[in-house]
Amino acid sequence: MSDAAFRNRESGDRRVRLPWFGIPALLPFLKPFRRPMALMVGLCLAGGCLDICLPLFQRYAIDHFITEETLDTLPAFIALYLLFITGSFVLNYGAFYYAFFMEMNVSMELRRAAFNHLQTLSFSFFNRNSVGYIHSRVMSDTERISMLVSWHVMEAIWTLIFMFGALVIMFSIYWQLAAGVSLALLAAAFAVAFFQRAIFRVNKSIRELNSRITGNFNEGITGARTIKTLGAAGRIAGDFRKDTRKMNRTSVLGMHFNALFASTVAFAPSFALAIVLWRGGLLTREGVMEIGTLSVFMSYAVSMMEPFHWISSAVSELIAAQVNIERFSRLVNTASDVADTPEVTAKYGDAFCPKRENWEPLHGDVEFRDVSFRYPDGDETILEHFNLKVPQGAGVALVGETGAGKSTLVNLVCRFFEPTAGQVLIDGRDVRERSQLWLHSHIGYVLQTPYLFSGTVRENLLYGNPNATEEQIELAIKRVSADRVISRMGNGLDSQVGECGDLLSTGEKQLISFARAILADPRILVLDEATSSVDTVTEKMIQDAIGEVTRGRTSFVIAHRLSTVRGADMILVMKDGRVVEHGTHVNLMRARGYYHSLYTKQFELEAVKKLSV
Repeated sequence: MSDAAFRNRESGDRRVRLPWFGIPALLPFLKPFRRPMALMVGLCLAGGCLDICLPLFQRYAIDHFITEETLDTLPAFIALYLLFITGSFVLNYGAFYYAFFMEMNVSMELRRAAFNHLQTLSFSFFNRNSVGYIHSRVMSDTERISMLVSWHVMEAIWTLIFMFGALVIMFSIYWQLAAGVSLALLAAAFAVAFFQRAIFRVNKSIRELNSRITGNFNEGITGARTIKTLGAAGRIAGDFRKDTRKMNRTSVLGMHFNALFASTVAFAPSFALAIVLWRGGLLTREGVMEIGTLSVFMSYAVSMMEPFHWISSAVSELIAAQVNIERFSRLVNTASDVADTPEVTAKYGDAFCPKRENWEPLHGDVEFRDVSFRYPDGDETILEHFNLKVPQGAGVALVGETGAGKSTLVNLVCRFFEPTAGQVLIDGRDVRERSQLWLHSHIGYVLQTPYLFSGTVRENLLYGNPNATEEQIELAIKRVSADRVISRMGNGLDSQVGECGDLLSTGEKQLISFARAILADPRILVLDEATSSVDTVTEKMIQDAIGEVTRGRTSFVIAHRLSTVRGADMILVMKDGRVVEHGTHVNLMRARGYYHSLYTKQFELEAVKKLSV
């Protein structure tokens, strides 16, 4: 991916929006957790109040037990002190429990929402965004957001209640000395305001670079075979090294800002303690202030070091979390290029809550009515004023050179994309008048590059029909001769296929994916170069199976080997997004046009290959 493309994708609105740290955008996702969050906040407030009072016990002990040299109230003092400590322990434990609960469940909810939304997006979104980029949004960003709304919120509440309560107590005891402490805290507040914008921008750059590195790393793994065969390992490693060095330089810059910020903020409580020791010591020597009171001021001044140390690290985390919130919000608010209208969803349901009782049967009549199409992320028109009628049960073969529009046509039939102009009709109705799930549930699609999910052969087959019986599975694999492949596996249908089916050959994966499509019993069958990855013997088996399983079904077969489409009811010869010829194989060969030229050239090439072997 080019630097310009990456910057354009990640840039968005670069203005720093610090108020509320983007929390309003998360409110819909936090709504189910109102009660545990309220309990976390309440327990943290109560625990903070008890923590504020603990130095007062120290004041009483010094002034009463040490200065006055009496132990009259010691039992009551110990009992009350133990009660406060126990209460603080219980409240803090409860706050930590609910913070952990929030972290786990908010993370789960955000990932569920992001993953579900990804299922509704069209192919164009995945064309524009890499796997690494999407993975970073779903995993890394949600993790940082869940940390923000759990631990950081809890620590922020405790910090604020402790500092505010400590100042109130100090002002009530001796306001002149408390004012000096407040000045030191005010200086730290100015330091926070000064550094936060710079830290935000650096952290945003770091996160963007991290996302890019994750994407490149993913491509380096998934494309390892291609990289090795092209001898491009050195160039890929060089690009990766360039990105990581840039990440390193930016991280070092961020470290400098954070270190300077932390040092400045940490100086404030130390300065406050110096004020207390200097001024409080003079007041104590003069008899104006008791030693116990001085110890309270010292305890609060020292205790404020912890909140300020937290501020020094948490502010940068809170600012950085804005970037995560912005990017997560951008993902879940991305509108799909292909979406059902509210009226269609109300009647037919959606992918997660389908209303199957309202689904009409699909018969298989397909019509393109004055269809023009241009990819959302492209400028070139692929189809223009395209018209075609395919009756139910007809077998249509699509042939032509690469880029002629064959795959585009079937993608429009499947409603993976929507036409720029015109209509695609199924059974006489615009496909947009019914739900995507209704249509996809009646379509079987076998890709040129087969994809299997991690798991067993049986689990992959059941994706086509989760309720399929053992007899139906056996029939499906026999109809495409996949039983011969499966029988050679150690555990038969229960054999593992590996990640993306990597334990099988491409031909074996193709046979299983073909059986999976057949098991779904689709009314429309799409085969995109389905036999291009199998040997000649297996191809003959599949061709025999195709003739059987397409009987009574509307089928679209994208074919590279023209010898495989001779029996099609209709052959569409496509060129530059238009059907330049159509008819049966015999009629097209007699016409001696473009199809005849393609077929003859391919036949001659195959003859040459056989002779060379």
